[in-house]
Amino acid sequence: MKTFYLLSTLTGIFIFSLIGQGCQSGKKSNKQANPSEQTSSQILQIDDLLGKAETLNGQEIEAEGVCTHICAHGGGKIFLMGSNDTQTIRVEAGEKIGSFKQETVNNIVRVKGTLVEDRIDEAYLAQWEEMLKSQTAPKHGNDEAGCSSEQKAQGETMATTQQERIENFRKRIAERKEKEGKDYLSFYHIEADTYTIL
Repeated sequence: MKTFYLLSTLTGIFIFSLIGQGCQSGKKSNKQANPSEQTSSQILQIDDLLGKAETLNGQEIEAEGVCTHICAHGGGKIFLMGSNDTQTIRVEAGEKIGSFKQETVNNIVRVKGTLVEDRIDEAYLAQWEEMLKSQTAPKHGNDEAGCSSEQKAQGETMATTQQERIENFRKRIAERKEKEGKDYLSFYHIEADTYTIL
């Protein structure tokens, strides 16, 4: 009788250990078999993207954020926000997209494309002033200063005219040159190939 109980107990322990190993190996294989978990780490949140932008310039990236604005003139641009409105990046529709759908606004949007640096230096500002004088400067937004979403994405102090924006850029360039020795400002946008509304 004692032998029967001992044999039953050992058999039970053996069976439970097999079941436990089966469950653990099943968990491991599920993690390996789920490709979305592996690729989700490659999708950058806007805050992370902006923090690494200098090192990612010119590279193909995938990022997601909340779409706060779409360009009213043809839907060629959207703005994606991260943790707050100071963490915003412009996304331009590439040739494959053409224009963004109005439904992107107020939704989480994932884009895939190339990160592009936009430099603002004195030559850029002088050219902008010339276009203002000749009245050939492109119009963005609904007022004289241009698109407020663009201004937020570039960390600008809100201006009422384009000339005021130019002067604000000059001040920021002078401050950067004094601190870092660089006589330009760098901003980034994404030239998107694909996008998905999540």
